[in-house]
Amino acid sequence: MQRNSNKVDDKRVPIIAIGFISFFLLSSLIDLSLVTSVIQSMFSSATSQFGYFWQWLMVINFAIAVVIAVTRYGKIRLGQQQKPTIGTFRWLAMIMCTLLAGGGVFWSAAEPIYHFITPPPTFEHIVGSSAQAAAPALSQSFLHWGFLAWAALGTLATIVLMHAHHQGGVKLRPRALLYPLLGKRLENHWFGSVIDACSIIAVAAGTIGPIGFLASQLGYSLEVVLGIENSVSSQLTILAVVVAVYSVSAFTGMDKGLQWLSRLNVVGAFALLMVMLVFGPTQFIFEHFGSAFGLYLQQLPAMSLNTQAPAWNSWWTWFFWGWFIGFAPMMAIFIARISEGRSIRELILTVAIGAPIVTNFWFTVLGGTGIFFELQSPGSISEPLNNAGLPAVLLATLAQLPFNELLVPAFLVLTTTFVVTTGDSMAYSISMVVSGNNEPTKLQRLFWAIVMGCVAAVLLVAGDGGLNALQSFIVITAVPVSLLLAATLITGPMAVLRMQVNKQQEKSNKHLATTPEVARTTL
Repeated sequence: MQRNSNKVDDKRVPIIAIGFISFFLLSSLIDLSLVTSVIQSMFSSATSQFGYFWQWLMVINFAIAVVIAVTRYGKIRLGQQQKPTIGTFRWLAMIMCTLLAGGGVFWSAAEPIYHFITPPPTFEHIVGSSAQAAAPALSQSFLHWGFLAWAALGTLATIVLMHAHHQGGVKLRPRALLYPLLGKRLENHWFGSVIDACSIIAVAAGTIGPIGFLASQLGYSLEVVLGIENSVSSQLTILAVVVAVYSVSAFTGMDKGLQWLSRLNVVGAFALLMVMLVFGPTQFIFEHFGSAFGLYLQQLPAMSLNTQAPAWNSWWTWFFWGWFIGFAPMMAIFIARISEGRSIRELILTVAIGAPIVTNFWFTVLGGTGIFFELQSPGSISEPLNNAGLPAVLLATLAQLPFNELLVPAFLVLTTTFVVTTGDSMAYSISMVVSGNNEPTKLQRLFWAIVMGCVAAVLLVAGDGGLNALQSFIVITAVPVSLLLAATLITGPMAVLRMQVNKQQEKSNKHLATTPEVARTTL
């Protein structure tokens, strides 16, 4: 009887997830304008109803994670192994490349210059495009890609999943985030299937976003460099190529394609970073990283809980929070899959502190370089931004540097490999949840890789090659997942306390087994 219920349970998740995606694709084919209108309407409702809730959720999640890391509970090892099963460099590379992919190049160049020209609400007293606007612009970008964002993606949720899987014996699925509260009740319950399906849809949307951003970026770049018109059809062609690449990577598996891509990304990003530092405004970058990071720490509460401009928040802070929240359960599964043997402190300090600082410096190198050139030659970056939108910023920035004919294709390749890594890892994670198996089949991974590409194509057409439909869809799908992530504010500390109890019991059992009196009594 138990075996049958497992089979039914395994079928519910793909039926719900594929059913929703199929309905979306079919509706788009029948009446794309209606679907676009519904997406925009639901986006407005989602941000107005959940935006402020997300702000508090991100802050509290980060605070709890840091408290756990600095206390004695931070020493607890995750999983059954006493030593990590994956080397530190590969572990860091897979985390950085997978989580940073969407913003690694596209947003790191575009967002700081946008805030520089039009200061965000917290710094509305600053004159845009002035020297004084540089540090505030970078600090606002640091918020969106800093401590709060990274903490949501892989701290409390990962801890709960590791406890549920290794101590509770449940499968690595989003429903396991409720294990400390409900035990194994959701393992074969329809509500658990709904939780998993919602998480799959949300992470598919979150992965579709970077894929669409990449198509937009490459479409613009090919128009400028090669004269190929940046139309929806050209973006769809680019999309097809990208989907084919990460589908092949997903098909080959985590031990081959994903790890190889992650190492390539890290080496490539570091090499390009050094080139930017050597040939770019080195002094400006280091000075403004220090001043912007200090301002970020000083203004963190004000920026995190800003309520002054809901319209601005909808397209910036709430969009990013919705994106990362939607990613969180599946990303936590991926991190749990590769983090056995790490301590809680190592996990939290790496994901919530170290990785954000590296990300912020990366944003300063790309975004700060663009700001420097705009200050030196007003209009050199802002005019392409005004004329062609966010995708134009990277190319305009690189065009000001020596050897730009080599830098431009190098950065476009890096952008592509970053997004391919995300598509690969999320196809793997989705397949794990659908199959209930830590080693999903090649065909399952390939199927989900292709499905995400199909939805990205529809959203590109719906947005006429723009980003609004992509951003709106991401935020909408994050709504139900945010309620699940909120539960980790409770289940996270519960899991840590239970892991500590288990650890003490294991020590006690070992002590009793080696005590002479116990041995004699047994005899």
